[in-house]
Formats: sequence, structure tokens, C-alpha cells
Amino acid sequence: MSQKYDITMKNIFSDMADDIMSYFLGLQYTKIDELNIEFARVERRDSDMIFKCTTDRGNVAVHIEFQSENDEKMPYRMLRYSLEIMEKHDLLPYQIVIYIGKDNANMKSSLNYDFGEQNILDYKYRTINVGDIKYTDVLKTDYYDLYSLLPLMDKNRRKEEGEKYLERCVEAIKDISLDINKKKDIAFKAEILSGIVFKKEVIERVFSEVMKMFRIEESETYKMIIEKGIEKGAKEEKISIAKKLLKEGMDIDRIAEITELPKDEIKKLMN
Repeated sequence: MSQKYDITMKNIFSDMADDIMSYFLGLQYTKIDELNIEFARVERRDSDMIFKCTTDRGNVAVHIEFQSENDEKMPYRMLRYSLEIMEKHDLLPYQIVIYIGKDNANMKSSLNYDFGEQNILDYKYRTINVGDIKYTDVLKTDYYDLYSLLPLMDKNRRKEEGEKYLERCVEAIKDISLDINKKKDIAFKAEILSGIVFKKEVIERVFSEVMKMFRIEESETYKMIIEKGIEKGAKEEKISIAKKLLKEGMDIDRIAEITELPKDEIKKLMN
């Protein structure tokens, strides 16, 4: 990946670090500090993310690299990075490559040779293909920063459903129980990452709807409705609210969820 792409990816994934280490690695840890290492002697590039962490096995340097293309030289790069980490910080590296590419991952994750008892190398690191992660598994968690990766997950389902799959991802982001600004941030990152596997026109069409929804949720009418709440049995009030939300441009499914009115009844209000 180019240096410009590295910087972009680093910015996108920086907020995901905690969720990545907890969900992908299953680490019980306390994050102490971010280690900004530039591998000048190697390739004059920054690593994606390195954190000094305390685990039940002592202090380690968790090193996470993101890769959007298969790179046959990846094991050599990772080995050089591990040596830099050990030399500069005297920490054992816990390394992982997270593959976010469109094609099947076929990179090696080890280097080894055996040329006698005094000449042995047995080096390995973890590789995780985001496309192998099930969409539904992530939705069962509260690792909301990982929702930005939803468009890249569940490769088989994604290929089968196409645009419908991306719509599901957007709906999941809309339904997160976080404030509007955080949801916008997650949606923005998901939109950028979608470009790896979806066509531009599909992305624009799907994400234009979610941004419209976020604008509606920021409107005074919507805030008033949420703050006031809807009393059960007050059907006239529900109909009045439904009309206002239709005028705001909210979709019928969301109105039905808020007002608890049948969708058919809401459709009649459009006439």
C-alpha cells in the first residue's frame, strides 16, 4: 500500500483499536501507550498500529497491520517489523495482519527454515480475513466501532445479496444506540471502506439514504418526538407524529417503529 493510503487507513482504524484487540484477538489487556515506530531502515513507512499493552503474560507490543491486497512479501515485512519492535522497545510483539481486500486472502503468515541445529527459523503471526467474519456475529456484540467493517464482512452473503447486503449494514449502523455524531463517524468510515468491494454508484445510492436519515434525526421535530415520547393508546397523536415525519422525509419502516402504527396505515397518510 502507498504511504498516502497507509495514513488514510491509520486514521480510519485508529478508533477501532480497542474493539479489534478485544474481539479479534480476545486479549485481556490494559493499553498503556501507542508506540509510533517508523521503520526507516526497512521501508520508510509507518506501521499501522502498535500499542504497548499489559496482559496476563506481561507487557507486549500489539502490532496490527491492515492489508487490502495480497502481498507475497508480507511475512518478510512482518518479521522485519517484529525485530524493530524488539530492538527499540524490548517488548515481545503480538502481530496480526487484518486483510480487508476484495479477493480471497492467499498470503502466507509464516517464515521458516531448518539448516541444522544452530540454523533454525520458525516465525509466525496471525492473519484474519474480515470477509470470513459473519455479519450476524458482530451484530450480537457492542463493539460498535467494528460496524464500520460490516460492508467488508461475510463475503459469501455479500456476494449473494449484493446491494441489499450493503443496505443491511447501513440499517445496522442507523440502529446503534449511540449519539448521532458517533453514528455519523461510523457510517462515514463504512462508506469509505465500502469502496473496496462495492461499485461507486451503489455506495452513493445506499449511503445517501442514511445521511438523509441522520439529518432528519437532527431536526427539531424529531428531537421533540423522542424527548416527549409517545403515550400508548393516543392514536390521534401517533397519526399526527407520523404525518410530521413523512413531511420530514423519513422512511415508512422507521416511522412504524417510532409510532407503532401499521405500515399500511402510514402509507394511507401519504395520500
